[in-house]
Amino acid sequence: MDKVKASVRLVMASAISVLLLSACRQDGAWPEPLPEGIPEAAPYRELGLSRYNPPVELSFVRETSDDLDSLLDQLPGESLTDNRWSRLYERVLGIRIKYDWTAKGSLFYQKLGVALASGDIPDVVRVDAQQLRQLYNAGRIQPLTDVYEQYATPLTKKTLSEEGDGQFEAATLDGKLMGIPDPSSSIEGAKFLWIRTDWLRELGLQPPRTMDDVLAISKAFTDGDPDRDGKNDTYGLALTSYLFDPVAGVSGFMAGYGAYPNLWVKDASGKLAFGGIQPEAKEALKALQHLYRTGQLDSEFGIKDGLKVREDVAAGRLGIVYGEQWSSFWLQGSRERNPDAQWQAYPIVSATGELPRVPLPFNTGHFFAVRKDYEHPEAIVKLFNLHLEKNWGATAEYDKYYSTPLAVWTLSPVTPFPAKKNLEAYRQLEEMRRTGDSSRLKDEAKAIRRNIETYEAGGAGAETGWGWERTYGQDGAFAILDRYESNGQLLYESFVGGPTLTMIEKKTILDNLLNDTYMNIILGRPIDEFDRFADEWRRLGGDRITAEVNQWYAARGSTTR
Repeated sequence: MDKVKASVRLVMASAISVLLLSACRQDGAWPEPLPEGIPEAAPYRELGLSRYNPPVELSFVRETSDDLDSLLDQLPGESLTDNRWSRLYERVLGIRIKYDWTAKGSLFYQKLGVALASGDIPDVVRVDAQQLRQLYNAGRIQPLTDVYEQYATPLTKKTLSEEGDGQFEAATLDGKLMGIPDPSSSIEGAKFLWIRTDWLRELGLQPPRTMDDVLAISKAFTDGDPDRDGKNDTYGLALTSYLFDPVAGVSGFMAGYGAYPNLWVKDASGKLAFGGIQPEAKEALKALQHLYRTGQLDSEFGIKDGLKVREDVAAGRLGIVYGEQWSSFWLQGSRERNPDAQWQAYPIVSATGELPRVPLPFNTGHFFAVRKDYEHPEAIVKLFNLHLEKNWGATAEYDKYYSTPLAVWTLSPVTPFPAKKNLEAYRQLEEMRRTGDSSRLKDEAKAIRRNIETYEAGGAGAETGWGWERTYGQDGAFAILDRYESNGQLLYESFVGGPTLTMIEKKTILDNLLNDTYMNIILGRPIDEFDRFADEWRRLGGDRITAEVNQWYAARGSTTR
C-alpha cells in the first residue's frame, strides 16, 4: 500500500532542512503530507529518512547461501546487487549498496577473519561481540552514539528497545556505542513442551502438570507401545547431540528443575552467578541420566544431529519434544508419514508444580560497525529506518518488501524486525477470534490467517497450514507465550554486556567443558562428576569471569531488563 508516490530529489535546501527538523514526531505517528509548492520533495520528512544528493555508496561483505540462490532464481530481473531493496534504498535514501565480496558458509567466515585481522574492511561490516571489540581495540571503527541518537527514527528506536537496552549495552565499549545491533528476539527463544496427543489419548494419559508427570508420560511412551504396532520401537523424550538445540534440546526440561545452564542469574545475595554450575543443574542432569539408563532416550542420541532426530520424529519413534514456537514446522514431517499424528504445545512445567521461570538467553550477538574513515556513518541507521518503515511502518508494503510470500526481506543487507512481532500477530488474531472483527489485522497477521484458514478448510494443500495453526491458533504456542508474559514467567538473561576480557580468552574452553560434562553424565558417568566440573569451571577462569560480570553489573546500577 503505497501511500506516497513521489520521485525523490532535494530542492530548496533551506526550506527542506526546516521541514526535516520539525517533522520528526516523537510519538512515532506518520506526519502530515508536505505542503504543496515543494516540487519532487522527498517522500519522508524525518532526518533519518532524508536523501543524499548526490547519492553515496555504502559497501558491505555478505554471506550467501543456497536458500538465497533459490530465492533469486524465483525473482526474475533481480540479483543480489540489483533488487527491490537496493533500488528502494537508492531511490529514497540516495544510498547505493555495494558488496566488496560474498562467500558461502565456512568460506565466508574464513575470509571475514582475514579481513578483520588485516583491516581491509568494507564501509559497514557485520561482526560478533568479540570481533567488535577487536576492531575497536585496533582503532578501525568509529563511535555511533550521536549518529544513532540523531538519525534513528522513532520507529527504529522503539523497535530496537522493545526488549530493553541490552542490545546497546552489548555494543557499548568504554561508554561509546561502537555498533548498531543487528536485533534478534529473546522472547522467541521461549520453550514449550510439544507432545503427541494421539499417543496421550491412546494410553489414557493427561497433559503434564509437573515434571513427575513428564517423566511418567515419557515412560509410557517408551514402554506402552503408543503406536500399537506391537514393537518396542518408541522413546519418550527427543534429544540431539547438541544439548542446547532450540528444538529437541534440554533447556526447557532443565528449567523444570529451576536450572538455567545458559544464563547468568541472580543468586541469593543479589549478585550474578552462572547457571550452568548451580545445584539445580545437577538435579536436572540426574533426571536425564535416569531417562537414558531406563531406555527412554534413544541410545544413539549423542551422535544424532537435529536433522537425524527430525527423521526419527517423522518415523513415529518419539513423542515428547521441548522446543521453540516454530517446532510445529519441525514436527510436521510426522504427519506426512502418518496423517493421524497430532502434536500439541503445552507450557513447560516444574518439579514443584509451581509456575516455572522460562529462560530467555540474550539472542543479539551481531552488530554493524562502521569503518573509521567512512564519511557517512549515519547511512547504516538510515537503512535500518527504511527497512523497518517499509515492513512495519505507516507506509509499509508488506507484500512487496517482506513476503510475496517469498522471503524477499532477506535481499536487504540489514533486516531489523520487532522482537515481539510474532506475539503481536497472535494477539491480533486472538482479538479477531474473540470479536469477529478482522479490520485490525495487520499485514503479517493477515498472511498467517490465510495459512490457518487453508488448513481449517481442508482439501488440496490444506496440510501446509497445520504448523501455522499449531503455533498461532487459539491453543497454539503463542497462546502459551502470551500467558508466560502475563504471568511474569519470562526469565531474561541478566548479563547483556559485551564479552569480558576473560570470556574472550576462556569461554570456548569453559563451554566445551560444560557440554562434555553434561553429555557424559547423561550417558552414565557418576553424578558427582558435576561437582568436580563446577570446581574445574571456576578454576579455569570461571571465577574471574564471574568477578568481571559482577563488576559490569554493579556499574550498570544492578538494574534488570
